[in-house]
Amino acid sequence: MTIKLAMHTWPYASNPTWLPAYTLEETLRRIKKIGYDAVEIGAASPHVFPPTLSAQRRKDIAQMLQDYGLELAAMLPAHGGGPGNNVASPIPEERLWAIDHYKDMVKLTADWGGKRLICLPGWYIFGTTYRQAWDWARAAITEIATFAQDYGVEIVIEPTPEDSNIVNTCDNTIDMMKDVGLANVKLMFDAHHVITQKEVMSDYAYAMGKDLVHIHASDNERLPPGMGKGDWPALIEALAETGFDGYLSMECGFHKRGIEPDWVARVSLDYLKPLVDAANAKAKTTK
Repeated sequence: MTIKLAMHTWPYASNPTWLPAYTLEETLRRIKKIGYDAVEIGAASPHVFPPTLSAQRRKDIAQMLQDYGLELAAMLPAHGGGPGNNVASPIPEERLWAIDHYKDMVKLTADWGGKRLICLPGWYIFGTTYRQAWDWARAAITEIATFAQDYGVEIVIEPTPEDSNIVNTCDNTIDMMKDVGLANVKLMFDAHHVITQKEVMSDYAYAMGKDLVHIHASDNERLPPGMGKGDWPALIEALAETGFDGYLSMECGFHKRGIEPDWVARVSLDYLKPLVDAANAKAKTTK
């Protein structure tokens, strides 16, 4: 068991607000300087979007990650945008585009030394039944995960109840994983969504158990951990008890203008690192 910490790139531009904005290269430099050893990269312009990422820049960023000693904790394709990236769309061409986009992200994740690609199972549109949308999403995730097996990449399903309407709960997420039925399909959750839904973070950790491999660390209202309602000591304790081996990724501080991303990265690390270090040390002594 090792609980690790990573910084997300969203606060440095892209989703859902575009400012303040920094290049990915500048973002990586800042994250490393603040003290992180890992990064989660959001796949949206201006940071990363495969159709606008040259072969040379792919190599340059891979080298930068290596030079900085930054692990790629995960890659996160974004909801919405022009193409939609909706694996449950009633438009066949859009579903196919979304699947191809995920396959491009699988290859990019592997090229940059990553092992986990987050999957958002889409949203159903008026006129489509929930069951039909679920089946389209399941078929898409199955195809994506089968493709990812050759690259050693896990597909990690994320429930997003504020943004979508297919996989919204802990049980929904577990059910989708079981319906796909592939060993490289795992689970995660976003603490902000859990708190907003008036649920309990540690309950998710216990319910998902060994299949939980990644967490978006954010308090309510996208505040940095420790500045809202979330019971983070209880979550860390639950992760230690269930043998969690993955990253808490700081996906916070990007919900509105006027929040400095370096401050978000710094205060998040300052709050969670002592809790995580204590849990990891305790786990080593009790082996």
